[in-house]
Amino acid sequence: MRNSCDMYVKLYNLDGYMKAKIVENIQIRRAMIFEKHIVMEWVAKHFSDYWKSECEGAFSHNPVDCFIAVKGTREIVGFVCVDTTFKGFFGPLGVAASMRGLGIGKALTLVGLQQLKNKGYQYAIIGKTNIADFYERVCGAVEISDSDPGAYKGML
Repeated sequence: MRNSCDMYVKLYNLDGYMKAKIVENIQIRRAMIFEKHIVMEWVAKHFSDYWKSECEGAFSHNPVDCFIAVKGTREIVGFVCVDTTFKGFFGPLGVAASMRGLGIGKALTLVGLQQLKNKGYQYAIIGKTNIADFYERVCGAVEISDSDPGAYKGML
């Protein structure tokens, strides 16, 4: 297993990766501002307060830069945020442990990267990831050498 690293994605090459198949009954959509408290609670419960803080940043944008995967009509099973801690950065991305392997992470990744592309970015940075193999496969991400701790140096 690799150490964590930063990666970059060529957003102008994204079209070749855009086919994402996910399990039935899962909807990927932009989170709505009035859902902030629900999403924040879910992210803190399933991941970390650091990711909760980044997610809060995504909710400060208009439109919101957080996308959620919803099972049925009311159960959050994943999320992704973009443009939060640093401009042009992708993530955090998280899928509930019980829902991994169903294509939800790939679908959320592609939606998040498309959002950055729609904002005019040509490259996206995936910061401090420990799932580099996943991003290589899903979107052609390339590791940035000597990038640990990268932009997160000195993080409390």
